[in-house]
Amino acid sequence: MTVSSNETSPAIFLDRDGTLMRDVDYCGDPGRVEVYPGAADALRRLKQAGYKLIVVTNQSGIGRGYFSENDYLAVQGEFLHQLGDGLIDDTYYCPDLPDTGSVRRKPEPGMIFEAQRDHHLDLMRSYFIGDKSSDIGCGRNAGVRTILVQIGYGAQEVSCRADWIVSDLARAAEIILGAHA
Repeated sequence: MTVSSNETSPAIFLDRDGTLMRDVDYCGDPGRVEVYPGAADALRRLKQAGYKLIVVTNQSGIGRGYFSENDYLAVQGEFLHQLGDGLIDDTYYCPDLPDTGSVRRKPEPGMIFEAQRDHHLDLMRSYFIGDKSSDIGCGRNAGVRTILVQIGYGAQEVSCRADWIVSDLARAAEIILGAHA
């Protein structure tokens, strides 16, 4: 699907830590990055179907002083390297601490709305995939459909009100692609 500059595209908003790569709690070391097996293949299928792939991630480790913004960027670079070139269209991250009233920190939808403006996204045709209730809340607050993956923290989430709950990213991609076949 080709989209002109004044048309809108559907998107898949993705949490990073615990959804696309192993969550190692405040990852500031590129040596600890481990992309989940099968993540790149699932993303490639979604991209080929015409979805923009946008990572939306809370990174309060920066605000807490656990690692610097440069450390975050190094981790992000390694993550993108392991995932493979050209899959992720953009990444939005929020260094704000919890309970600061930030409109960007998930579950608030600020980063999704920034991406919508930057990339001309159609939220009505979009999804959010994540492993935490804050991811699902972010998607719901932005008006997109939500999928909880039961990897990362997702195995412990029981009351997040996701539209779908699945075992992994491959299954999430199957649901999305099946809904629009």
